[in-house]
Amino acid sequence: MIFSINKEEIVGELQILQGIVEKKNTMPILANILLKVKKDEVEMVGTDLEVGMITHFPARIEDEGALTVSGKKIFEIVRSIPDGQLITFKEIEGLRMEITSGASEFKILCLPHEDYPQIPEPRFEKGISLPLEEVKEMIDRVYYAITQEQRYYLNGALMIIKDKSIELVSTDGHRLSYTKKELEGLKIGGELRGIVSKKTLGEIKKLDGEDIEFDLDENNLFFRVKNKTLISRMIEGKFPNYEAVMPRDNPNRLSFSRDEMASSIKRVSLLSSERSKGIKLFLSKKQVDLFSSSPEMGEAHDRIQVDYEGKEMEIGFNSQYLLDFLNTVKNERVVVEIKDENSAVMMKPEVDDEIQYLYVLMPMKI
Repeated sequence: MIFSINKEEIVGELQILQGIVEKKNTMPILANILLKVKKDEVEMVGTDLEVGMITHFPARIEDEGALTVSGKKIFEIVRSIPDGQLITFKEIEGLRMEITSGASEFKILCLPHEDYPQIPEPRFEKGISLPLEEVKEMIDRVYYAITQEQRYYLNGALMIIKDKSIELVSTDGHRLSYTKKELEGLKIGGELRGIVSKKTLGEIKKLDGEDIEFDLDENNLFFRVKNKTLISRMIEGKFPNYEAVMPRDNPNRLSFSRDEMASSIKRVSLLSSERSKGIKLFLSKKQVDLFSSSPEMGEAHDRIQVDYEGKEMEIGFNSQYLLDFLNTVKNERVVVEIKDENSAVMMKPEVDDEIQYLYVLMPMKI
């Protein structure tokens, strides 16, 4: 196995694999990436058995072959080489890889390519293509509400693809985030559903391109952007009935400036309980009074001007849960629909943009 390539043409490919390879080292070979040097291209593979990435690119190939090498070390070596330099990778005796560039020379111990886990074969037969930047924006809107817990079906976002639309939903049991994008040209003749892991969504956000292709089989989801293919094991289990959680009849309507409310919450939450992050909102016709306190720190008050139609009330929230939504929504004004102090509230932009965005949040007792 021998191939040569300019630093700039491989360093980005190695960097994208850093988020995939196993960091915990439960199996030593999962810390490695698989290099397959073929007749006209190099293919690199990384996996942690749940998420995998395949990337391929042209290079000056002298000899074909395959082996696995530490993903972290090969990336650090390549990154350390000056820009513009040609780098040569060569398999040598003793199951080692020799990396040379100018006067620099490295020899890394490798593991046999035969021991590397097999990656499911993506086919992309359904012809589904989605606008990548809008998919990434949708991921941002659900990412923060994904939990990591024993209820494994909550460890990802539910993706629903239908004719003319894509939806993403996430929940951690205390809140739910929902987003939907209409796509007139999308025709699949039915509905596809799958729970996409948080790690997979995070890796999609790192990809660059105009479109992302999608396909799936019984156990895996496949995403492809240009020369990179992401393979994700589908999270098993039944996602909660999110439609049943959406409040329908919340008569009290609060409207405010996103930036003013976010700034006020940040100030008041400075003296909230470290554990609960709870703050109280006192709602009246023209204003909201915000309050927090903790026995160890003291108390904080603030007030902002709002538009409110409904009965006066006092309602408590986790301040971070409020900020997660306010920091993600792009519209300048936000609407909150409220039933009472104990029922779920609906938060949304006052004016929908091209991507629908809804956020359901349970109040908390303070």
